[in-house]
Amino acid sequence: MRHSGLIAGLLAAAAVVLALSGCVSRNQVPVARGEDNDDAFCQAAGHPQGSSAYVACRKDRDVQRAAAASRADRRQRDLAEDMLNHPVR
Repeated sequence: MRHSGLIAGLLAAAAVVLALSGCVSRNQVPVARGEDNDDAFCQAAGHPQGSSAYVACRKDRDVQRAAAASRADRRQRDLAEDMLNHPVR
């Protein structure tokens, strides 16, 4: 009888790992409204390609994208932790 409890626990752990594996494999933030073209964005802002303003614009876009990815990762970790700590909800 003790083996069936162990097996049930292992199956539950495997289900949790499988459910969270999709979250871990995500490595990019979805791009909405076609804002993925940094070159076009910075040139449309009036910064000619190769200028220092253009380089600063591209760096700002990179920083914004990295911050958005970091926030999304943090939200996902918080959600996973909340689900593990409160499985009844």
